[in-house]
Amino acid sequence: MWSKLKKISLRVKLLLVLTVVLLAGLGWQQTRPVEVDSTPVVTAFPSALMASLNASGYVVAQRKAAISTKAQGRLEWLGVAEGSVVKQGQLLARLERQELTAQLAQAKAQVGLAQAELDDAGREFDRSKSLLAKQYISQAAFDSVKARFEKAKAQQTAAAAAQAVSQAAFDQSEIRAPFDGVVLTKNANVGDNITPFSSAADSKGAVVTIADMSTLEVEADVSESSLAKIRIGQPVEIGLDALPGERFPGVVARMVPTIDRAKATRLVKLRFNQIDPRVLPDMSAKVSFLEQALAADQRAPIVGVNQAAVVQQGSESAVFVIESGRLQRVVLPSPSKSLGELVPTPMLKANQRVVLRPAKGLRDGQRVRLSKP
Repeated sequence: MWSKLKKISLRVKLLLVLTVVLLAGLGWQQTRPVEVDSTPVVTAFPSALMASLNASGYVVAQRKAAISTKAQGRLEWLGVAEGSVVKQGQLLARLERQELTAQLAQAKAQVGLAQAELDDAGREFDRSKSLLAKQYISQAAFDSVKARFEKAKAQQTAAAAAQAVSQAAFDQSEIRAPFDGVVLTKNANVGDNITPFSSAADSKGAVVTIADMSTLEVEADVSESSLAKIRIGQPVEIGLDALPGERFPGVVARMVPTIDRAKATRLVKLRFNQIDPRVLPDMSAKVSFLEQALAADQRAPIVGVNQAAVVQQGSESAVFVIESGRLQRVVLPSPSKSLGELVPTPMLKANQRVVLRPAKGLRDGQRVRLSKP
């Protein structure tokens, strides 16, 4: 009898141990983190989602010049730096010109001398005409005076021409802005030798490079297979990598009438509707070609998630936000209209992560861990 009771007690203990182990396993199974895929909450612009075509390119100034001079000499003075705003005709730099100054002064003196000679010859010529009319002098004497007068006129003309040449050489020592613009780069410093076309060693050609900022456009390469989607005057939205939170409206201005054989693309030039002073040459740009211009309220950025992250639970649409390793169920506003594959989620913040393709049975507060990419 006693042995039977001992056997029954042992079986009961074993059953209790098994029950405890089973319950612990079930509890661990329920509290174990579930592995899920995730996707970030992103900020997107409607133009990128509604575009018929997207392309990339760079901001380029259509009016740009490397300013140099025909003269040769040492740079004596430089009055601008990078970023300086200049006006047409403004003096930018000057070369040493002591020799040119002397040559110009000499040419002016020669003009004065020739003019004095011409005045004297003119007066003598006038007197000779009067004397010839009264037959006080011979024809030969008159012809000699006339020849001297004609020679004086020629010398005065030659002296004036020489002065003009000296003045042109003098003016070429001054480097002036050909149009209104902004200095992009400074290529030479005071003391550098400036020569035309930088043909000599240790010399500079261009002194500064300027650009007319009112002519900034975006140049983008478009695949020739997509050219049917583009037309002159077509509205576009331009995004700049340097200004990620903004989009700038514009239009297709021109299309270069050649195809790049190597890339099988055509160069398309896009004009800003209004140029922002923060836009600079050579900025990287993304362009969205639109079927029609967007209204002001359609250009605001949208916070949203991939449509595959939305789960339908009864009459509600929801997403599971991952916060500190746990799920937070967030109900989306109804109706939640999607733009392409993006579903607006204004209650979320960019860069939060949500469960991608959520499985059935996920619940609020559940522990999760991200699957390895």
